[in-house]
Formats: sequence, structure tokens, C-alpha cells
Amino acid sequence: MSRPALLPVAAVAAGPTTAGRLALPPLATVAAGLTTVRRPALLPVAAVAAALAALLTAAPVASAPALDGELQNVADLEALAREVATREFPALTARQRFVIGPIDPNTQLERCRQPVKAALTSPHHMQDRATVELRCPDGKPWHLYVQVRVVGTSPAAVTAHAIVMGSVLKASDLRVEEHDISELPLGFLDDPAIAVGLTASRPIPGGTFITNQQLVAAKAVERGQSVTLVADAGGIVVRMGGKALSDGLVNQRVRVQNLSSGKIVEGIARSAQVVEIVE
Repeated sequence: MSRPALLPVAAVAAGPTTAGRLALPPLATVAAGLTTVRRPALLPVAAVAAALAALLTAAPVASAPALDGELQNVADLEALAREVATREFPALTARQRFVIGPIDPNTQLERCRQPVKAALTSPHHMQDRATVELRCPDGKPWHLYVQVRVVGTSPAAVTAHAIVMGSVLKASDLRVEEHDISELPLGFLDDPAIAVGLTASRPIPGGTFITNQQLVAAKAVERGQSVTLVADAGGIVVRMGGKALSDGLVNQRVRVQNLSSGKIVEGIARSAQVVEIVE
């Protein structure tokens, strides 16, 4: 039996093209095709750096604004408490006023979608103070207690400018201000006319409440002034001319000279230019 003839090696390599099989492109062609596939272009380092810098320096995005009326207005709550107090308390005089709260301005309560209900916590409140309860009946309820006080006010004399010690006060040195009585110091003067003509016993800064502790009566006699000396001589009142050797307020001891005898004695300033001689 005859054997089939063997094909040459070159024919075997080229066989697929002659046997009807899918022809493969030459290796050189495949390699060339691989080099033609495009890769994504890389940005230069400088361009990347510039882009990052722009992102870092860009203005921040503003957050969405809060809806108007999300929180309950504190001023409205104080006004509501004042309204209740005005209705429940006796009518105030011209020298009285309400002090409400105050409610902490940082209080954050969700805005009530229904009218806030307000009422005194007890109908038997004190004459000058009470507590008002504010309550929100919403699905997310809240309540707040607000203190209400009635305070008296009074006019008070205040220095219009700094007063030097020893100055005799004039009307132009003072002004009148209305203040809560609880704020006024002990001995305050409610009428500036009381202080006019009195002497400042110490320096008084401007804008200070004038009190009776800061003032002394005007001088009854002044050094070098001619005065009348009054002496009691066995039930007989003797009057003679004299000269003041020191300043003196009413009922204060002063040194005087008897112009008749030249003798220096002490006396008590009883009124303007009158000194009572004492032994």
C-alpha cells in the first residue's frame, strides 16, 4: 500500500490559506496594529496642579438658607407675656412698669404652627410679680415659663458733668432721669432743687446719682468774712462784731476774732454770718 505524500514544511505553514480556513494576518501586521491603538492623553503636571489650586481656592458653596420662621421669635413671646400681665394685673400707675423675663435670646423653640397659648400659672399671684406659662399645642409641643415683675420708677437727680469737691451745686450741674427704684442708691434725691446750693463733700463723676451722703450744707461763714458774735452773759444776750478766721458750715465750730477786744475765740456757726460764742 502506498503512503500519502508528505507536504513540504513551507506548504504546511501556508496550508491554512489554501485549505479554506480563516487566514491569520502576519505577525508583523499584528504588531503594527497594536501600536496604532490610542491611549488616553495624560495632562501635564502643571495643568493638574493648577486645577487643584482652583478647587481649593474656590468660594465655598453656601448652605441652603433656613426657612423663614423656623424658630419662634423671642420678642413675640415676651410681648405675649406682657399682654397677659396687662390683662391680669391691676392698672399700673404712671410710676410703674412691667419687667418681662427676660427670655434668653439664644432660646431656640420650633415655630408654633398654631397660636401660642399663654396664661398665669396661678390666679393667686403676688401683687408685684407672677409667672406666665407659654405653651405650643402643636404636634411637637413645647412650653416656656416667663417671669413678670412690676417695678416702681422715680425721678432721680444725676450730675450733668463731673463735680469738684467743695463746689456749690447749681441747677445747671444736674439733670433728672427716670429709673427703676430698685436701681437707685440709698439717699437718692428725687428733686434736683434739693441739691441746689449745697456743697459737694467729695468729687462726683458725671452721670452719677446724687445722694445726701455726697452733699453738705452751704457754708454759713467764710474765712475773712465779717460776722456777728452772739454771747450769753448771765441770761443777757450780747452781740458784737467779729471776723471769721475759718470756714464753717451750719452748726460747725469755727474760730473768730472779737473786733472789740481783739481776742480770738471759738464759736458755732448758727446761720449765715452769725456765730454763737461758746466757752
